[in-house]
Amino acid sequence: MLGLRASSRAASCPAAAGAPAPSLSGFARRLPLLASASAAISPLPPTARPPPSFSARPRRDPPPMRPGSGGGGLSRPSTRVFCTASATAPREGKEVLVQHLLVGEQDVRLLVDLEKTIITGGADLSDLAVEYSLCPSKENGGMLGWVRRGQMVPEFEEAAFGAPLNKVVRCKTKFGWHLLQVLAERDQCVLQDIDPEELHAKMQDPSFLEEAQLIDVREPDEVDKASLPGFKVLPLRQFGTWGPVMTDEFNPQKDTYVLCHHGMRSMQVAKWLQSQGFTKVYNVAGGIHAYAVKADSSIPTY
Repeated sequence: MLGLRASSRAASCPAAAGAPAPSLSGFARRLPLLASASAAISPLPPTARPPPSFSARPRRDPPPMRPGSGGGGLSRPSTRVFCTASATAPREGKEVLVQHLLVGEQDVRLLVDLEKTIITGGADLSDLAVEYSLCPSKENGGMLGWVRRGQMVPEFEEAAFGAPLNKVVRCKTKFGWHLLQVLAERDQCVLQDIDPEELHAKMQDPSFLEEAQLIDVREPDEVDKASLPGFKVLPLRQFGTWGPVMTDEFNPQKDTYVLCHHGMRSMQVAKWLQSQGFTKVYNVAGGIHAYAVKADSSIPTY
């Protein structure tokens, strides 16, 4: 149910709903990357986040406990990670899909009440995150997206990569107390640049053009000036049209190469594809301009 809830939110963005074509900056802000939290309160390091954009909500009282939920006698949790790490593999070489909520270091009673509401009352962590979390990710139901080792503060990483799937666990970091839940895991995805010369060598093999997925995110007028064979044109300004059906049209398990003019727009799309489960994504470094200059002088520059 939680996975469906997250998908529902993603589908409700303006781009997916057929709103006016997004600008490049607007598209970047919608990428479901690890960029939704502010430097002051997120478990992710500052280098993984853009500036925050959220409005604070007034604090509400914690939800009432249902009869029989064991509301009496709340004990103060210790600062250790509350998860059974030995119950699962250490998830080396894996990425995990994580959602969480954050409360202040002094809000221990609130933390315990929320945890009990989830465990015994059947509440959804994503709904509680919207109401009570201090992290800007609350705007997305606490969803942090797919994360890998090295992208989070150590305490949060230990909890996330040791927690059993779907079990809500708590941990304490320098930002406060977290309730977190791992919704899914997958093999760590490949996202890297490919030099124009290497791509040019690959394109001399007919089987490469048949097996690889080649995507050009430039606008039609740019493609008219210069293009490479085999690339399907998906203009970035039309993201609202092709974005929602990407996994229907392309195989996330196949090698996918993304091209633009200078390699900037294609990198944004490559990161988005990675967040959608594409396991091997390659950004053409320097774009078609670099390809024309370094690999094939027959391609016009503009």
